[in-house]
Amino acid sequence: MSLAKVTQVAGTAVYVPGSDIDTDRIIPARFMKCVTFDGLGEFAFYDVRKNADGTDREHPLNDERFKGANILLSGSNFGCGSSREHAPQALYRFGFRAVIAESFAEIFFGNCTTLGIPCAVASGQDIRMLAKEVERNPKLEVTVDLVAEKVLFEDQEFAIVVPHTAREALTTGQWDPIAELLKHKDAVADKVRELSLA
Repeated sequence: MSLAKVTQVAGTAVYVPGSDIDTDRIIPARFMKCVTFDGLGEFAFYDVRKNADGTDREHPLNDERFKGANILLSGSNFGCGSSREHAPQALYRFGFRAVIAESFAEIFFGNCTTLGIPCAVASGQDIRMLAKEVERNPKLEVTVDLVAEKVLFEDQEFAIVVPHTAREALTTGQWDPIAELLKHKDAVADKVRELSLA
């Protein structure tokens, strides 16, 4: 069974500035004691979004203007630190369907891809320019086009880079390795039998 092809992600964006935003900032370790990933969205960026008593701090993700944004903009080395799958799971359950940053930690990038979340690399200049436009108009329609490798908004665009293997997996609907194994379970079983007889 093929998964949905991710050729474009369209919606509104929010800018969370900073470099080296690690997975512990994206989802603090104390919230990882869970059987499923279902409730992780509410804990995304928790320690920088919330005070000790649970009230909101000033943070872009708490700003009503950006409520419902599904495209996250950030800086370099996004998703560094511990290789926890919970970080992209938390972002996905918060509502993000694409991330645009200057660079990504490799394991975080891979974990996002297997969730169908494109991680697009763009220049810091282009990201900051888009962030200014989003600040001016929080309802700005932004499109991340994986086929054209561009981000488009109003009458402007800029280039992005998504490594070929990830882009191909996303745009052909083959981004989940478990789904791919299940799709080819007969061939896997045949190979297992072949190896057991060798």
